[in-house]
Parts: sequence; structure tokens; C-alpha cells
Amino acid sequence: MKWTAAALMLSLACASAVVAAGPDPIVATRQSSMKEMAAAAKTIAGMFDGKLAYDAARFKAAAETIRARTGPALIAEFPSATLGAPSGAKLEIDQARPEFEALAHHIGALATTLTAKAERAPASITDDMRMGSGPAMSGGSLLGKRPAAAQANPAQVPAEHLLHLILQDCSSCHSKFRQKAL
Repeated sequence: MKWTAAALMLSLACASAVVAAGPDPIVATRQSSMKEMAAAAKTIAGMFDGKLAYDAARFKAAAETIRARTGPALIAEFPSATLGAPSGAKLEIDQARPEFEALAHHIGALATTLTAKAERAPASITDDMRMGSGPAMSGGSLLGKRPAAAQANPAQVPAEHLLHLILQDCSSCHSKFRQKAL
């Protein structure tokens, strides 16, 4: 009887240590990456919306934050063992892995293009950085079908529109592969 009580106490202590250790480190890293990307996107959007003062260096840093956490880096943060509860990542990621990875790669390609534009960003926002400018903007809208030029060559798309396309892909991914918080 004493051995059983000691074993019970040991298993309770181990369980408490696991709970005290917090979430899976991969999930914690993934959540941190998502928060960093959201903050970077908010920074860029704030500059284009006029809610934040435009700063080319800050724009470049925010674009790089998004780029560094998308594509293969994003895919690596969703291994099968970390999907489902208590994580917000749905198990459906594994069932639709090619779709999930295609979204991650597309976001990565857009973010890479945005970063390249940020590398060459002028001291102030110019008209060619804004949505509604350039040949890529004719024939589509954010709510409708994407313009063919944006699909074929994201480099032709203004920086502000690239951010919107990135956010659109993020929303698509979250709606399909992220569980709502309880």
C-alpha cells in the first residue's frame, strides 16, 4: 500500500511538472511567430492607413518579419504531433497538407516580394506603393477575383496591395485550419 501511494505521489508530481512546464515548445514558438507576424502586418497597415508615421526602415523590418516566418518556416511550425487541442491548429492540416503548404508557400512568395519592395522603399510613401495604382490593379478587387497580374507576377503589385493579399491568404488559412477559441 505504501508503494502504491508513493507511486501515485510521484505520478502526480510528474503531471504537475508537465503542466507547470507550459505548452509544447513548438506550439509556443508557433504562437509567438503568429503574434510577431500580426504585429508586423499591423505596423505596415498602420503606415499605409496613416495611423502610424511612415518609416522606411520600420517598413523594411516589418516586411522581413513576415517573410522570415512564412513559407518553409511556417510549414515547419506545424508538425503533426502539435495539431489539435490544446493548440488552435486543427487536425485537418494533416488531412489537407498539400493545401496548407501551398498557402504557406504563397504567403511566403508574396512576403518575399513585399520585402524586396521594402528594401527599395523611398523615404516617404509614393503613389506606386499604394493600392489602386499600376497595371496589376485593373480588373479585380480584394472582395472579388484577384487580378491576373497579381497571380502571375506579384512584383507588379503595389506594396500596399501585397500586404492585403498576404492578409487574405492568412484569413483563408485561419478559416480552414484554425480552431476558434473556446
